Amino acid sequence: MDKEQEEIQFLGIFDIYKEAYKIIFSWRKIFSQITLTLILPLSLISLAHIQLSELLFIRMNRNEIILDKTKAGTPKYKKLSDHISSEWTTFWLFKAAYFTFLLIFFLLSTSAVVYTVASIYTGREVTFKKILSVVPKVWKRLMVTFLWVFIAFFAYNTLALIVLFATLYSINSTYNADLVIGIILLSLVWQLASVVSVLEDVRGIEAMKKSKTLIEGKMWVAILVFSKHIISVFLLQFAFQNLVVHGWSLEEVDRVGYAIICLLVLLKLILFGLVIQTILYFVCKSYHHENIDKLALSDHLEVYLGDYVPLIKADVQLQQYDV
Repeated sequence: MDKEQEEIQFLGIFDIYKEAYKIIFSWRKIFSQITLTLILPLSLISLAHIQLSELLFIRMNRNEIILDKTKAGTPKYKKLSDHISSEWTTFWLFKAAYFTFLLIFFLLSTSAVVYTVASIYTGREVTFKKILSVVPKVWKRLMVTFLWVFIAFFAYNTLALIVLFATLYSINSTYNADLVIGIILLSLVWQLASVVSVLEDVRGIEAMKKSKTLIEGKMWVAILVFSKHIISVFLLQFAFQNLVVHGWSLEEVDRVGYAIICLLVLLKLILFGLVIQTILYFVCKSYHHENIDKLALSDHLEVYLGDYVPLIKADVQLQQYDV
C-alpha cells in the first residue's frame, strides 16, 4: 500500500483486487505460512463438513425409510427408532463441533491477516513468529465483536419472522428483497467491524457502529466486493458438492483430484477475501478523510506484542484531516 492516503479513497473494485494481489505476492512467504497454519485447517473443516453431512444424511434417511416399512410396536421398530434418535444426536453434536472449530479458525485467520496487512502498511517488521504471538490476543477482541454481530443477526431474523407471522404470510417480493439487503448490510458491517476491532481501540457494538459509519459513501464498492466473494465461494461449494460429494459416476482418482483443486481454490479465496476487507477498511478511512497516523497505528499494533505501554484511547484513534 504505497499510495498516498488521499489517493486510497479513489481505489475502485479492480484497484482493490490489484492491491490485494500485490500485497500477497510481495509478502508471499509470510502469507503462505499463515495459509498453511490457519487457513488450511479452516478450509479443510469447511469442505469436510459438506462431505460428512452428506454421509450422515444418507445413513439417517436410509434408516428412516426402513423404519417406515417396519411394523410399529415390534422390537425391531423400537431398536431402529432408538438408533435413529442416536444418529440425530450425533448429527447435532457434529454440527456444534463444526461451527465451534470453524469460528475459532476463522477468527484466528482474520486476526493474523488483518494484523499482517496493517503491519505491512505501517512499515513494521513482520515475522511469522510475531504473528503467532499476537493472534491469541487479537482474536479475543474479535470474539466480542462476533458475539454482538450474532445478537444483531438473531434479533434481525426474529423480527423478520414476527413480521412474517403477523401478516399471515402475505409477504411480497419487495419484503423479501429488503430482507436479503438487510442480511448483506449486516454481513458487511461484520466484516469491517472485524478489522476495526483489530486496528482501533474499540470492539463489540462500538466496532459495529464505527464499521457502519465507515461503509457509508463506499457502500456499493463494499457490496460488489462482498457479493463477488460470496458468489465465488458458493460456486466453489456447488462444484465440490457435485464433483466430489455426489460424483459417484466419476473415478475415485478424479474425485480426489477435484477435491484437491477445490481445497486450493478455497485457500486462495479465503486469503484474498481477508486481505481485501483490510484494504477496504483503509479505503473507507481515506474516503471519510480520516488521516491514518502510521506511527499511532504502529504503536497500537505493538501493544499486542506486550513490549509497549498501551496508548490512551485518544492517541490510538486515527486522526481526521481536512481537505
